[in-house]
Amino acid sequence: MNIQFGNFSSNTLVNLQEEYRKTEIQDVLDHLNEELIGLVPVKTRIREIAALLLVDRLRKNLGLVSGSPGLHMSFTGSPGTGKTTVALKMADILYRLQYIKKGHLLTVTRDDLVGQYIGHTAPKTKEVLKQAMGGVLFIDEAYYLYKPDNERDYGAEAIEILLQVMENQRKDIVVIFAGYKEPMDKFYESNPGLASRVANHVHFPDYTAEELVQIAKMMLAEQQYRFTLEAENVLLEYSQRRILQPHFANARSIRNAIDRARMRQANRMFATRGKILTKADLVTIKAEDILLSRLFSSQIID
Repeated sequence: MNIQFGNFSSNTLVNLQEEYRKTEIQDVLDHLNEELIGLVPVKTRIREIAALLLVDRLRKNLGLVSGSPGLHMSFTGSPGTGKTTVALKMADILYRLQYIKKGHLLTVTRDDLVGQYIGHTAPKTKEVLKQAMGGVLFIDEAYYLYKPDNERDYGAEAIEILLQVMENQRKDIVVIFAGYKEPMDKFYESNPGLASRVANHVHFPDYTAEELVQIAKMMLAEQQYRFTLEAENVLLEYSQRRILQPHFANARSIRNAIDRARMRQANRMFATRGKILTKADLVTIKAEDILLSRLFSSQIID
């Protein structure tokens, strides 16, 4: 039996691999894999979303009923886990699959959306949405939009405007809400209308100490520095301790650590300025450059 679907029959052939190649989204996924250490569950989820969107597009092209997959997303996790980087890649994927027209990412916080007096919030929120049209709006620490204990807070007005646009202009903009997992869960519980519009939830786990060392090595290589083996081992111990300290921010914390290690390396060389330096001296971070961190001599973080 040959079933007809619009202008196509059930025997119509589709080369999925060829269609996938033409979108060039594999390039985006490859870059994501290269730029971010670990995060296997996140990368897997992004591939799954990309696959669903590609198949949905092919179904539309063949005149098949489309489930109109929800595009709005929630990224949860601690700071420094790559949420903004992944959002940038997601915007690129959506653009290449023709779900958004421009593919840019606009990152905002509560202060960009919510006013301090009556009549101020709506213009601010609408202006942000205007700038984000055709791309992705990334709202960091989104749970701060909702403050139920403050009757004079205007965050609810911003949420109401966002809801209308997310529903009525789904083909023009994709919204990604981001923040710590527990506050975000409460945020959605308090806003069932918002929760129903967010189809894709992606959680970003904290990095392990071993992954932080790999991130540090990648960061240093970009700046044409390198660790000695001893320095690498010391950094591993540093990472294990830093994870347990307050205000740990994953890759951000490790970036701060290596910036200070570079500063100590420069100071160490300056202290022996009568010595002729080699190229190796200029590019090598030694164990002592990390051991001088206050984290090894006290409970105060460095």
